[in-house]
Amino acid sequence: MSAPLTPGSPVPPPQQPQPPPELPRNLPQELPREVTGSLPVGEEWVPTARCAPVRFPYDGSDFAVAPVGDEALAERAADHAAGLRRQVAKLPTRVRRRVLAGVAAALAEVSSGMEDLLVLETGKPRADCRTEVVRAVATWEAAADEVSHVHGETVALDGLPSGDGMTGFWTRRPVGVVVGVAGFNYPMMLASHKIAPALAAGCPVIVKPAPQTPLATLWLVALVREQLTAAGAPAGAVQTVTGDAGVGRALTTHPDVAAVSFTGSAEIGHRIAREAAPRKVVLELGSNAAVVVAADADLDAAADAVVRGGLYASGQACISVQRVIAVEEVAGELERKLTERLPRVVVGDPRDPDTTVAPLIDEASTQRVCSWIDRARAAGARLVHGGGRSGACITPTLLAGVPDGEPAWDEEIFGPVMCLRSVPDLEAAYAAVNASRYGLHAAVYTRDLGTAFDAVEELDVGGVVVNEVPGYRCDIAPYGGVKDSGVGREGPRFAIEELTVTRMAVFRR
Repeated sequence: MSAPLTPGSPVPPPQQPQPPPELPRNLPQELPREVTGSLPVGEEWVPTARCAPVRFPYDGSDFAVAPVGDEALAERAADHAAGLRRQVAKLPTRVRRRVLAGVAAALAEVSSGMEDLLVLETGKPRADCRTEVVRAVATWEAAADEVSHVHGETVALDGLPSGDGMTGFWTRRPVGVVVGVAGFNYPMMLASHKIAPALAAGCPVIVKPAPQTPLATLWLVALVREQLTAAGAPAGAVQTVTGDAGVGRALTTHPDVAAVSFTGSAEIGHRIAREAAPRKVVLELGSNAAVVVAADADLDAAADAVVRGGLYASGQACISVQRVIAVEEVAGELERKLTERLPRVVVGDPRDPDTTVAPLIDEASTQRVCSWIDRARAAGARLVHGGGRSGACITPTLLAGVPDGEPAWDEEIFGPVMCLRSVPDLEAAYAAVNASRYGLHAAVYTRDLGTAFDAVEELDVGGVVVNEVPGYRCDIAPYGGVKDSGVGREGPRFAIEELTVTRMAVFRR
């Protein structure tokens, strides 16, 4: 365990690195462990012009290589998906359900290998990677459950005089080719939330993983294509093209693509929405999630939640705790409880089961977060804990009194940093939450039912969580934000609705 930093303490030397990691030996066998040099495009695996190393964020070592796609391959994938659109739309409900349930079972069988791969690829602590695999399996199971619930209803056309003698009903039809673009922080789970609802809706889908984390998605897609083939469906219903922003642009602007589902930063999401028009977009973007602590809150529970909710995935989650807004009569005591807990946080190697905070995805992200901490301090914020580095890791950091206008408060920091602010009352707390341009999730800690319902009414966000971290997400529930945090909703049932359109049928008797 690295010694936690306190204000003014020296930066300790980095931990002694372990031997360079290797790919886990208990991964699914469909994809070779060596350099594949190919991507699942069309009905086969197509060779790519080049490959690139995949780095372990903890020590910067290359532990694998991955195929890198290009714009021509993206065009080829989109053309192939367009050719399959009607065939995939006609897949019987029982076939789609079989495929989805089969993926869930296959993924569960190799869960330990996938967990190991995620630790190496993302650098997230092992506990977070284990949670990711469990949630991915649950997402496929939920999508299988929802296939039978894609239905429409009759319409009483004779409610208007023009409908006399007419019969009408509507059904939900697949929107067409779907492109899913996933972020690096939860690559397998995010890919699952793109692919599973698309297949459930009857849509061929092309998924593009983040350049830093292609492997988990490739193994997942190999499993999906195996299940498709076993069910007599075309393997090309699910394809993957890796690569840079040019590949993403080629996919999201292809004329035969009907919908784009993107998870990532607000800046890139807004650009995709502009460039993809008039295609339908589902955007799950960033945030700077807030926890409101009322005067009657259980402060021990609130303090535990702030530490747990602010540091999981090393802070690299769009609904991790970033802003802590406490009513002034308890703000001091809350700060004291946080300073008791933060030194006990284990910082270091993500392979260690006890580690809570590990390195961020790359050095550029680490330097950005450190610069935001320095900016906040220069602007008058008080450093309560952390603020430095322990080897490749940023030590869990608590800042107090970060002023408006500083990115550590205004923007999504995506690191193990929390900002505490004292406010006079709950009205001021809600106003502070709503002043953000983001609105994904927020939480409130209170013992009063009236306060809880007020928070649900007053907070301008996609989800309000009472007496739990804002990072709580049930994968079967609607998930998404307002304002710059996005548009549309994920969760299999709700994503299926996003990826289908109503078709009205009218008959004159």
